[in-house]
Amino acid sequence: MKKIIYSIILALAVGLIGCGEDFLDTAPKDALSPSTFWKTQKDLDLALTGCYSGFEDGGSLIYRDCGSDNAYNNFPWEGWTNIGNGTASAADPGASYYNFTTIHRCNEFIDNCDNATSVSEATRNIYKAQARFIRAYQYYQLTINYGDVPLIEHNFSNPDEAKVPRDPQSKIRSFIEKELEEIIDILPESYSSDEYGKATKGAAQALLMRYYLYFKEYDKALLTAKSIKGYSLFPSFEGLWNPTNEQNNEVILSVQYVADLYSMDYTPYLPNSIGGWSSVVPTQSLVDAYEMADGKTIQEAELVGEYNSQNPFVNRDPRLRASIIYPGQVFGGKIYRSIEEGDDDYFNKADNASKTGYNFKKYNTFYDLNPNSPYWNMGNDVYIFRYAEVLLTIAEAKVELNQIDDELYDAIDQIRTRAGMPRVDRLKYNTQETLRKLVRNERRVEFAMEGLRRDDIIRWDIAKDVMNGDIYGCKKGKVLETIQPNGDHDVSMMLSPNKIETRKFATPKNNLLPIPQSSRDKNPKLSQNPGY
Repeated sequence: MKKIIYSIILALAVGLIGCGEDFLDTAPKDALSPSTFWKTQKDLDLALTGCYSGFEDGGSLIYRDCGSDNAYNNFPWEGWTNIGNGTASAADPGASYYNFTTIHRCNEFIDNCDNATSVSEATRNIYKAQARFIRAYQYYQLTINYGDVPLIEHNFSNPDEAKVPRDPQSKIRSFIEKELEEIIDILPESYSSDEYGKATKGAAQALLMRYYLYFKEYDKALLTAKSIKGYSLFPSFEGLWNPTNEQNNEVILSVQYVADLYSMDYTPYLPNSIGGWSSVVPTQSLVDAYEMADGKTIQEAELVGEYNSQNPFVNRDPRLRASIIYPGQVFGGKIYRSIEEGDDDYFNKADNASKTGYNFKKYNTFYDLNPNSPYWNMGNDVYIFRYAEVLLTIAEAKVELNQIDDELYDAIDQIRTRAGMPRVDRLKYNTQETLRKLVRNERRVEFAMEGLRRDDIIRWDIAKDVMNGDIYGCKKGKVLETIQPNGDHDVSMMLSPNKIETRKFATPKNNLLPIPQSSRDKNPKLSQNPGY
């Protein structure tokens, strides 16, 4: 069983997870008392669990793609519609990452951990390193989303002290890098099985790698990625999303869930016809990014008569079928008929019907395997870092450094062949520009629904190109009786697609999110990001 999850429940029950409000907004009313706590390893376990409980949310990772060209969020109150279409404001910021509660808990832990003198120094250092990792991860999320933010390494004693201005991003970056570099060799490579899900050396390296890649320090990103050892690709891409395989050797770090105790509700991600809400749905743009099975783009295949836009799901990259529920596919024992007017999944049949005619399959594979699954109470882990990201970081960094060699091709080939795709055509992709296009597309289709796409298009400075204009769903038509070898039904999609919305993305304004006005009201020293 997952010990960390049970610890969360216990910690919540006894109220030992730190301040429940933003420490920059108000003085904590439930801070741990050094005189009564911080004595034993059990105390450290409880307090550290409080840090982990606010570390990352699986649903937030999934929803994040709605702020990119990958996905659409149908319900504005869920927080990502206005971020996706460019209408987020200080008064209505949508989904907000501007929260310091977990940082407060980590600071509390780091400052008091050594009071537990009954615990060995080496063990205390590992505990503190985990809290420092969580804090660094939180600051990474804050600075890529908001730029300048207050850097707080020790908690304040009263609300007035907490009213501090934003620190420059350069200072935040230096802090993140230093913290991660210092804890990499303190964190263990692994833990016992009942502590699966805690931050390891590999997790700290993966975060540092992602940090370097985001800020275009490609030489450091490459070096860090190549230093990550002990992981490998799971043999099957489709198998990655089977919950029975969730603790595999590709996973570097994941958000832990346990049914009935600390569960994940998958209702928002499932089709209307089976009781889902279709809150997060793929765009046609994402579907079109998947190549043909022979490695041609759909544009290249159409020129030679190998792609039929009226029956578009034939002979495609297997990752398309593993990631997205599309018309004609059999999912959960039923044929998905979203293109047929009157069907429960047709875009205007119900509010909960997908407006694009697609639903995500990734992370919903459990329902396909067992349609009786309690999808509102699932224990599926959600991946934060996996080894595929390491390989594609090696590839991207080498492309940007113009180091076109066998190591670059091998990194991409491992990703493609695992998915059932051909190796990279060395004649077709033999320049920095062609390889850059390939690597970027590989990241898009490999990590769809994993929360990386928005950050990618911003750091590549292409958000202004892919996020401005109309977004569409699939064409309408009929599902046919003829069946493909993979079990999919052929489709005849001849009618016009559904236009979802018109999006705007202003650069550099929308590269950052607005500081919520509620936070600025509580702390007048907080300045606003330009344009909001």
